[in-house]
Amino acid sequence: MSRLIHRWPGLIAGLLLLVLSLSGAALSIFPAVERLSSPQATAAVSVADVAGRIQAAHPELEQIRRAPSGRIIAYWFENGAAQAAMIDPVTGQSIASADPKPVERWLTNLHRSLFLGDGGRIVTAAGAAAMMVLAISGVVLVARRAGGWQLWFSPMRGPLSGRLHVEIARLAVAGLLLSSATALWMTASTFDLLPDEAASPIAQTDASGRTGMTVADMAALRAIPIAELRSLSFPTPDDASDVFTLKTDQGTGYIDQGDGKLLAWTGLTGWQRVSETIYMLHTGQGAATLGLVLGLMALGVPVMAATGFILWLAGWRGRSCIRGNVPASRAETILLVGSESGTTWGFAATLHAVLSRAGQTVHAAPMSAFDPARYGRARRILILAATYGDGDTPASAKGFLERMNALAAAPAIPMAVLGFGDRSFPGYCAYARAVTETAERKGWETLIPFDTVDRQSPQDFARWGRSLGAATGLDLDLVHQPVQPASIDLTLVSRRDYGAKVQAPTVILRFALPQAALWRRLVARAPGNFAAGDLLGILPEGSAVPRFYSLASGRRDGFVEIVVKKHPAGLCSGQLYELRPGDRIRGFVRRNPGFHAGTTRRPLILIGAGTGIGPLAGFVRANTRCRPVYLFFGMRHPDSDFLYREDFANWQAEGRLRLVVPACSRGRNPRYVQDGLRHEATEIVRLVREGARIMVCGGRDMATGVSTALGDILAPMGLTPSLLKAQGRYVEDIY
Repeated sequence: MSRLIHRWPGLIAGLLLLVLSLSGAALSIFPAVERLSSPQATAAVSVADVAGRIQAAHPELEQIRRAPSGRIIAYWFENGAAQAAMIDPVTGQSIASADPKPVERWLTNLHRSLFLGDGGRIVTAAGAAAMMVLAISGVVLVARRAGGWQLWFSPMRGPLSGRLHVEIARLAVAGLLLSSATALWMTASTFDLLPDEAASPIAQTDASGRTGMTVADMAALRAIPIAELRSLSFPTPDDASDVFTLKTDQGTGYIDQGDGKLLAWTGLTGWQRVSETIYMLHTGQGAATLGLVLGLMALGVPVMAATGFILWLAGWRGRSCIRGNVPASRAETILLVGSESGTTWGFAATLHAVLSRAGQTVHAAPMSAFDPARYGRARRILILAATYGDGDTPASAKGFLERMNALAAAPAIPMAVLGFGDRSFPGYCAYARAVTETAERKGWETLIPFDTVDRQSPQDFARWGRSLGAATGLDLDLVHQPVQPASIDLTLVSRRDYGAKVQAPTVILRFALPQAALWRRLVARAPGNFAAGDLLGILPEGSAVPRFYSLASGRRDGFVEIVVKKHPAGLCSGQLYELRPGDRIRGFVRRNPGFHAGTTRRPLILIGAGTGIGPLAGFVRANTRCRPVYLFFGMRHPDSDFLYREDFANWQAEGRLRLVVPACSRGRNPRYVQDGLRHEATEIVRLVREGARIMVCGGRDMATGVSTALGDILAPMGLTPSLLKAQGRYVEDIY
C-alpha cells in the first residue's frame, strides 16, 4: 500500500512538483541576497533615529517598513506623486528602487499561482499535498527497505538510480515535509480556511488634540530598537485626531502625534505568532540560511523525479511479466519473493502464470510486503527466497523475518519455502533456510518440505513444482527459461599468466572500462561506481547461468580486472583462459558491499590464497591514504604462482602495504597461509587490539584453516572469529 501511495502522486503530479521545487529553490536565494545587499542599522539605533532621518529627507513621509532581512522601505509623496525607495538607515537617503526585481516577481507568481490567480493557488496547494504524501510514504518505504528505523542510514544496494533516489530522499525528506506543510497552511490562510484569532480592535484613548511633534523626539519610538520594527504609518499632519500606527515583532500600538505618548498597545496572539513563524519557515524571510538549506533540498526533487521514473519504468517492465496479479485480499495463493538482482522474480512470474492457468487466483509481492491480515482468502503461501552474500537478506525481503517473529501466532495458512542460490558458496540458500527455521519455531504448518534451486536450474525448479502440484492437487508443469541479465561488452587489454609449472594455470585478465552514458548507468545497463570486492558476472557461451568473479579493481582504477584459474572441466574458466588481448566477452557488475575494505583508518589484515588474492590486491591498490595493511598470501611456489608479486613490491614502497607474508605449500619448507598467521601471532594480536578488520578470500578449506588458526591466536584475548564476525570485523568471501 505504501508503495502505491508513493508511486501515483509522484507520477501524476511530477511536472507540477518540478515547477514548484525549481521555482522554490530559485526564490530561496533572494532572502540571502537581500540580507547581504541591504544596509544594516546598528543594534543601538532606535525607530525614532531612523524615522527622523528619513522624514528630514522626505517631509511628506507616509510609511516606513522594515523587512525581516533588515531592508528599510519608505513611502512618501513628492510633488503630488507617490514615491517608494529602499533607504540607508544611517543617512535616511534613498539608495535603490523598492520594487522587486522582475525575475523575483515572475518566479513568485509562478510559484504561488502558476499565473492563474486563485485557481492556480488551488493547483499549487494540490501539488504541496502530493509532495507531503510522497514524503511521508517515502519515509516509510526507505525505513522498510533499510530493514527498520534504526537502520535508516544503512548502505543501500541496487542500481545507481535506486541508490541515488534513496540517498537524496534521506537528506531532503525533512525539508520537503516542512515546505509542503507550510505551503498548505499558507494556502488555507489565504482562502480564510483557518480560525481567525486576530486581536480585537484597540480602543484608543483621547488624543491630545495637538500636532507637530517630530518623530525623532518621541519617547515611545526611542524605546524601540529598529531591529524590532515592522512598520510605522504616519498620521495626516493637519488631523489632530489621527495617530501614528506602530507595528513591531511584539505587537501593535498607537502613538499621539502631538506629545509622542503611547495611547494603546496590544501584543501578538499565539495564533499570529504561529502564522508568522510558518511564513518565515516557508519563505526564508528572516531566516535566510534556513531558506537556502530548504532550497538545496528542493533541488533534490528533479533528481528524485528522474530516478523515481526510471525505477517505476524498470518495475513496470518487471511487473509486466506477472500478468493477472490479483489483490492480496482475493488471492487463493500468496506468492512472496525475496530477490537481490531480480532473477528470482522471473521464476515467480513462471509460477504465477502456471498457477493462474490451473484456475488459481494469485497475488505476487515482495517479502517485505508480508502482511497476513490481508490474506483473507489465501489457502497457501509460497515463498521464493534468494540469499544475498554470505547468508544475508536480499533487497526485496527486508524486514520479513522481523515481521514474522513479531506475530503472536503463525498464520493458519500452510506455507512452502524455495531457496535460490549457488551451491559452490558456503552460504548456499542460507537466508531461505533461516526463513524455514523461523517458521518452524513459530509452528507454521508446512505444505511441502524446504527445497532449493542451484544456479537458476530450470530442472530443480520443475522438480519442486511437481512436489507442489502433488501437495495441492494441481497439475503444475513449471517450464522456466532464465532471463539473461543485462550485460555489456568487455574488451581484454592485457593478461598475465602464472601457475603453469605447478599445474595450476592462472591468469590476471584486465579489460578496458566501458565508456557508457549516464542514463545507461542509472538503469544498471552499464557498470556504475563499482569497487574491488564487487563481482563480475560472466555469461559463458553455451550457458544461461552466469559465473561470478571477484573484482580486483574499482572504477577509479580505470579498468576491470579479475583473476581466473583454469579448471579442467570449467566451461567459463576455460573460455576466459583462452582470451587474448583484443578479444571480447559479455559481462555485468554486481555489487557486493559486504566485502568492501571501507574507509576507516584502522589496520586491515588481508588473508587469501590462489585466486582469492584478486579483491585483496584491489584493496591494496586503492589504499592511497596509506592505511596500515598486512597481507597473508598462500600459493604453491613463489617462482610460479606468486600473483601480483611486482605490484606488491611497488605498493610497499609507496606505503600502501606494510607487510606481505607469503606461504608456499611446495618447496623445501612447505607451509600454508594459516602457518604464516601463527608465525605472526604477536603482531596479529596487536593489530586486533587496535581495532583491525580481517578479510578472508579463497577456498573454503583455506578459510576453515584460517578460522581455526585465528581462533587459537585470539583465544587469550577472549575473542573468536565468530565474535569478530558479529562486530563486522571479520568478513569472508569464500567458494
